[in-house]
Amino acid sequence: MSANAAAEIRRLADRVDALGLGVEMLALVRDLFPLYRSVTGAGLRETLRRVSRIAPLQLHEVPSGTSVFDWSVPKEWAFRSARLTGPDGEVIADAERCNLDLVSYGAAR
Repeated sequence: MSANAAAEIRRLADRVDALGLGVEMLALVRDLFPLYRSVTGAGLRETLRRVSRIAPLQLHEVPSGTSVFDWSVPKEWAFRSARLTGPDGEVIADAERCNLDLVSYGAAR
């Protein structure tokens, strides 16, 4: 990196309110974390809608089944509830408790 580029980065960094930016980033993460996202579906659309409040986005919808290079756009994925219980009734995983307990495209029963 050139000395001029390094000086420009330092000048810009000095103008950043790191604490304020960190508070804003944490607020965004707290807003987005509860959403159930996958590569398609309502959760992804809602995530992008919320992110578009702070960053300009241009969105394009592509129908399920469309071939994109070596991949096909999957069907939209949604769920109503997800819970895994052990033989003794103990709740092992529950999407209401933590959305990371749910794996996208799991088989429905």
